[in-house]
Amino acid sequence: MTYEEALQYIHAVSWKGSVPGLERISELMRRLGNPEKGLKFIHIVGTNGKGSTAATLASVLTKAGYRTGLFISPYVIDFRERMQLNGEMISREALAAETEAVKPFADAMADPPTEFELITAVALKWFADEGADIVVLEAGMGGELDATNVIPAPEAAVFTNIGLDHTEYLGDTVEAIARTKAGILKPGCAAALYPNVPEVCAVIEGLCREKGIPLYRADPEVLVPLAHDLSGQRLQWGDLTLELPLLGEHQRKNLSLALTVLELLRDRGWYLPDRAIVEGVRAVRWPGRFEVLSREPLFVLDGGHNPQCMDALWAAAKDYLAGRELSVITGVLADKDYASMYDRTAKLASRFFTLTPSNPRALDGRELAKLLQRYGKPVAACVSPAEAVRLALSVTPKDGAVLAYGSLYLAAEIRQAYLEQ
Repeated sequence: MTYEEALQYIHAVSWKGSVPGLERISELMRRLGNPEKGLKFIHIVGTNGKGSTAATLASVLTKAGYRTGLFISPYVIDFRERMQLNGEMISREALAAETEAVKPFADAMADPPTEFELITAVALKWFADEGADIVVLEAGMGGELDATNVIPAPEAAVFTNIGLDHTEYLGDTVEAIARTKAGILKPGCAAALYPNVPEVCAVIEGLCREKGIPLYRADPEVLVPLAHDLSGQRLQWGDLTLELPLLGEHQRKNLSLALTVLELLRDRGWYLPDRAIVEGVRAVRWPGRFEVLSREPLFVLDGGHNPQCMDALWAAAKDYLAGRELSVITGVLADKDYASMYDRTAKLASRFFTLTPSNPRALDGRELAKLLQRYGKPVAACVSPAEAVRLALSVTPKDGAVLAYGSLYLAAEIRQAYLEQ
């Protein structure tokens, strides 16, 4: 099987969409010999902040000398970003070989696995085959019935910022969503919690008490801001000065959660010297999250796509982009709360260029353009990311800025279009 054939096989079942439940993934892993049972995990769930928290933890663990796996969802640029070892994406050859090994077992199932379940199985088998010491595992959409929850009790069950998203699957209140995501709590693990709203914290704290699971609470105030600019943030954490390349106040909060997880791991006997924390934080990279692609004019790419993302983006835009003439490139999925997600960021915008993301759930860019007209700013619907980038750059002065956001599915296309222009 070639790399292209592997991707074709994995994507061939995408029509099934999201089908919550652990029956299929449990059966597939059993047929594969349960490779996940020989691995250690950090399991991360939440609505926002999962990816950057996971990337930071994986970076520090790698710097500490551990053979560290990282599983993320979705990817931004290359499918192989979804599974990494010590900061390196799985090779094309390895992905093809692992997919070929999983295929006969998946094909033999009466109820075949979904696309995400296949990807999860391939990743877990690869991590086991590569002898990973620990795997930082980002859940997909949910928690309790997410395919990643096939793993045994993790070292740490990590809860990032939890808000309303995917309500058709997870529940229509933050308490219900928190309860669903708390399904990753298993006897023998410890838990770490982002400073969520009181309703979410009450659910997680209550379930941890019931199950006798120690809970570590993140406190962003332990990270004292020293300075920040477009290159990153300098923060004081006890005796350590940390340099975080990720921009925005929300990333300071995410870092406080990652540091809380590292303290949890230290308490469980993992060797994590201060040096590894300093070097790991400095080395973390997370594309498509308020990522600066150029300085003149300033071009910022962000995958923000729900109300929580918009809160973080609004705060970062006010901080880094205030006073600049701002051209916005944007596109959204039709099942997002797009009617209100532009209300605050539109106040900073000088003009809009709309696109249709390459996804079956996408909102047509022309429909989005009609919606954005309500803000009284010029709006142009574009046929391609290349056209949007070209037009935005042509009208944005050198001391202005271009901000592209609205969907992670669009981020990779805009990034590529910018690099090729």
